[in-house]
Amino acid sequence: MVIVGGGFGGLYAARALRTAPVDVTVIDRANHHVFQPLLYQVATAALAPSDITAPIRWLLRKQPNTSVLLADVQGIDVARRIIHARGASRPIEEPYDYLILATGSRHAYFGHPEWEPLAPGLKTIDDALEIRQRFLMAFEQAEACDDKDERDAYQTFVVVGGGPTGVELAGVIPEIARNAMRADFRRINTRRTRVILVEAGPRILPLFPEDLSGRARRDLEALGVDVRIGAAVTRIERDAVFLGETRIAARTVFWAAGNAASPVARSLAVPLDKAGRVLVEPDLSIPGHPEVFVCGDLAAVFEREGALVPGVAQGAIQGGRTAAGNIVRLLRDEPTVPFRYLNKGNLATIGRSRAVADLGFLRLCGRVAWWFWLFLHILYLAGFRNRLSVLVQWGYAYFTYQRGVRLITARGSGSLLRR
Repeated sequence: MVIVGGGFGGLYAARALRTAPVDVTVIDRANHHVFQPLLYQVATAALAPSDITAPIRWLLRKQPNTSVLLADVQGIDVARRIIHARGASRPIEEPYDYLILATGSRHAYFGHPEWEPLAPGLKTIDDALEIRQRFLMAFEQAEACDDKDERDAYQTFVVVGGGPTGVELAGVIPEIARNAMRADFRRINTRRTRVILVEAGPRILPLFPEDLSGRARRDLEALGVDVRIGAAVTRIERDAVFLGETRIAARTVFWAAGNAASPVARSLAVPLDKAGRVLVEPDLSIPGHPEVFVCGDLAAVFEREGALVPGVAQGAIQGGRTAAGNIVRLLRDEPTVPFRYLNKGNLATIGRSRAVADLGFLRLCGRVAWWFWLFLHILYLAGFRNRLSVLVQWGYAYFTYQRGVRLITARGSGSLLRR
């Protein structure tokens, strides 16, 4: 059997099959698994990429029935059970018996793909490094500016999207500017840095209860973040963002709004939703092909109440385990079981010592929620080295207000200097 995707869904599916009587091949276009909930900390120079990644081969090294293949899957021929991929170190010619697709999603720009070069999203390590380069270079450009209006534009950051990623990005930027960077520059006052969080909906953190959403907004505003709800982006230019007819002079825009499923889904020739996700059967298989399962952000799965299962790590983990379990049942000639999502709660951090947590039976906010957020993220990181490294970096940042990975490399700085 084949698993396409080494994210949460694919990794936990592979682990669930470690004792099954199958030969498993995990295919991913990257050789590493990324702990996506902490990508924003790489993007804001708190953590190094190696702190939140681990080689897929290493994570599955103790599973003799599992091999890993580095390749970029382009499509699936479900009729012939053939995987089409490029860049593979060896040909993929043998038909699969069972397939789990967990290729995730990318950011969606609502019909405006031309915005992507101007407003990068945050899904991969490369995305995080690109955002880090733009974030740090904005201050360098401001330091070199003689014109006050242009300097202010470089010190204005617009974050589009009021979900957890957008809130976490918007909350951490003012703290870095006002604490970690204030003594580093001579011509600019980093405390004048302006952060604008834009959300088209009626409130930020829409998956959270309204009281926690309101608390998060108040915490952001206490940090100096300008929160604008009910405001849709209508245009993005090199030096400005437009909310309706309102122009905001800003040189740095980060995108945290909307997701589009991996294009691999289109090759399955099955019904998709508006975001390109596969409308799967209750057991996560695709219509007409009980040997193909889809999980994570690629699957449109509905809870008993009719709500769509959110595209979060827990949904992908549980989906991967369910898909793997159903394959084992098919091998035993047993009926498959429907996917049941267990909502273990939602967490979002809003800067230093501020967070909100909805655990269903309990709602937390402030310092208690922040400590709970820290503990849970350390717990779910892959590998002891990563847990220890992140713990040290967070301790260093907490007691010194500094960021340990404020590096601008040639890869990003050259392109930004030409902007």
